[in-house]
Amino acid sequence: MKEIKFLYQKAVPLEMHKARIIQKINLLPVDERVKANQKAGNNAHLLKTSQVFLDMLTDSGTNAMIDRQLGAMMEADDAYAGSASFDKLDAKVRELFGIDYFVPAHQGRACEHLLCRVLIKPGMTVAMNHHFTTTKGHVKLAKGELAELLKEEGWNARSSCPFKGDMDLEKLGQLIMEKGPEQIAFVRMEAGTNLIGGQPVSYENIRQVGKICRKHGIKYMLDASLLSDNLYFIKEREESCRRMSIRDIMKKICACFDIIYFSGRKLTSSRGGGIAFRNEDDYIKVRNLLPVYEGFLTYGGISVREIESMAVGLEETLDENFICQGPIFIEEMTNLLLQNQVPVVTPPGGLGVHLDATRFLPNIPQSQYPAAALHVALYLCSGIRGTERGSLSEDRDENGKEVYAKMDLLRLALPRRVFSLSHIHFAVDRITWLYKNRELVHGLRFEEEPETLRFFFGRLLPVDDWQKKLVDKFKEDFGDSL
Repeated sequence: MKEIKFLYQKAVPLEMHKARIIQKINLLPVDERVKANQKAGNNAHLLKTSQVFLDMLTDSGTNAMIDRQLGAMMEADDAYAGSASFDKLDAKVRELFGIDYFVPAHQGRACEHLLCRVLIKPGMTVAMNHHFTTTKGHVKLAKGELAELLKEEGWNARSSCPFKGDMDLEKLGQLIMEKGPEQIAFVRMEAGTNLIGGQPVSYENIRQVGKICRKHGIKYMLDASLLSDNLYFIKEREESCRRMSIRDIMKKICACFDIIYFSGRKLTSSRGGGIAFRNEDDYIKVRNLLPVYEGFLTYGGISVREIESMAVGLEETLDENFICQGPIFIEEMTNLLLQNQVPVVTPPGGLGVHLDATRFLPNIPQSQYPAAALHVALYLCSGIRGTERGSLSEDRDENGKEVYAKMDLLRLALPRRVFSLSHIHFAVDRITWLYKNRELVHGLRFEEEPETLRFFFGRLLPVDDWQKKLVDKFKEDFGDSL
């Protein structure tokens, strides 16, 4: 895509696909958005699709599938056991990952459940560059401890560092010396890192961490859910990989790991997931749990149609024109917001655009969940749904005390091939308006607070009448416009 130049028009991201099936969306009037938000308890996850204009909640299961995937779904072999559809997916995993043993599971968090159940003994530590909410939950359920070893640059929202997801090698070495290798259940690398702005991990860091793990006999695991974006960033930003094909970069990365798991909802644009094992003993331990928690070995709780689709989607992960579309749209939207002085995470990462709620709303303390308040404000003025990635996404500690996130972000996911540039420009316009009126936005407090994963089901209230004042200002500036 980057070789295509514009001579007479401003250069914009150029999609290498065309739309043939479309889905209608609807922008509710602002007063109806107010009612919808109140009914949802100021929680994005409790809004209904019919109440949302641009759904930027996640890219999980919301990426647009390609025609070859839809066609493959019609060829599915729906046998309960020994399905030929599974054989296709199994062969594709072996080809691309270079690993012999594979089990399917219904999604990424199901993979985490199985792995944590088998590999973690009470008191053991799981080291990782950064956690994901469900990963952290499964480690805790297995009575393990979690050690985040992200390098310090990763916590800097304003940065030019190309690989902010890298693991700190010195911290990893210190952890192994302190705990002992036998007390490290595994080292998990998330490529890229979801909760700090979709920031990628470099191949060199992946290799160096693998070298340390091999030296100490520690299992090394890759969460490959966001690998397609990470592959693109490695080719674009890492000098030693610039002249390599995406396929070759994939092989070099996968060769470093003992276990690779992924959410098909992200990596392959279809529902499902899977785990690839280099060690047969680990494979057998997980395989034996599969019928209890997921399903038989050749479907693992996934529709065989989705299995067919996953096999095609994995192959598409190697197409540079396929994997670049998300990152270049994210870069475009990030740059437009930066031009308007809106605080965002830089450099642009994968998955989506991340607004820095700490700088956007410096008047709101973390105890009043600034990123969640920012989401509510954005929904009211635009109908856009995003996801809070900050202190609301953390759970309280064992003493009931708040655990504040190091970064409070509002993630605006850009699922692949779903939104147009006009949608991007609409979002930038409304976000810019909101930033110019940011003093009207105040915090939130819990009305109903679940004990775990509270950001999914919790209900909140505004700390005062700020939402009415914001909507009044919106009506004053936009008049009859939705």
